[in-house]
Formats: sequence, structure tokens, C-alpha cells
Amino acid sequence: MSERPSVKTNLSQRIPNYTRFVVAIPVLGLFASAVTLTVMAAVETANVIGQAAVGELLKKDAVLEFIELADVFLLATVLYIMSLGLYELFIDDSAPLPDWLSITSLDDLKSKLVGVVAVVLAVSFLGSVIKGIDPQALAFQGVGIAAVVAAMAYFLGSGKNSK
Repeated sequence: MSERPSVKTNLSQRIPNYTRFVVAIPVLGLFASAVTLTVMAAVETANVIGQAAVGELLKKDAVLEFIELADVFLLATVLYIMSLGLYELFIDDSAPLPDWLSITSLDDLKSKLVGVVAVVLAVSFLGSVIKGIDPQALAFQGVGIAAVVAAMAYFLGSGKNSK
């Protein structure tokens, strides 16, 4: 006689399969956020180009505006990568993504995010340099950003060593 699987076992196997779709909520939220920021930055980019074209912006101001817009576009990219990563990890791992965006674990997602966050911080610092903020404040900001980047690098490195 064959043993019939218990209802408890059957249910415990099905729950993770169905509850993984709860992650669709942050996937959609992050995607909508990425699209919103991208559209807002694109509109602002067009405005800045228009102002620069008619001579309403000094060169330094235009450079600063474009760097700040690059920061917004990079943040939108971070949100997009998080959205795709969570989708790939929890909902459909066969999504047709480029190899550089292939995410097979939370560690993959963390490392991709840390890289983009480091770039966002660098762009933010560059914006502060161009603004010409107080040298002491700039030094504090630079040290703070360096500490955050070092902590992220340590975080990534310690995760790889523990495997």
C-alpha cells in the first residue's frame, strides 16, 4: 500500500510557493518608483537643456544641475535593479536579463546595490565639490562617504569569507 502524503506536509510545501508572490508588492513599488524618478529627471533634464540653450544658466550652474540629475537617474537605477533582483529571486528566475544583471542570491543583489550606491555617493560628493561648499564641510562629507563605502566593502567581503 502506498502512503498518502499528509495534509500538513502538502500544505507546508505549498505555502512558500504561493507566499513568494507577496514580494510582488515591493517589486511593483520599486519599479513604479524607478519609473517615476526617471520621468521626473527626464522632464527636469529637458528644462535644464532649455534654460542652458537660451543662456539662462551659467556653465557652472548647468554642470551642477546635470550632476544632480545624474544622481537622480542613478537612484532610479538602484530602485530598478532592486525591483528586478527581487523579481528574479522570488518570482521568476527565468526572466530574460543580461548576464551582468543575473541575480541568483541575496548576496548577488547586495553586491550590485553596493556598487551602485558607491557611485551615487561619489556623484553626490562631486556635486558638493562643484557647488563649492565650505572646505571643512566638504572634508567631513568626504570622510563620511569614505567611511560608508569602506563599511559596505567590509560588509561584502565578510559575507564572502563566511561561506
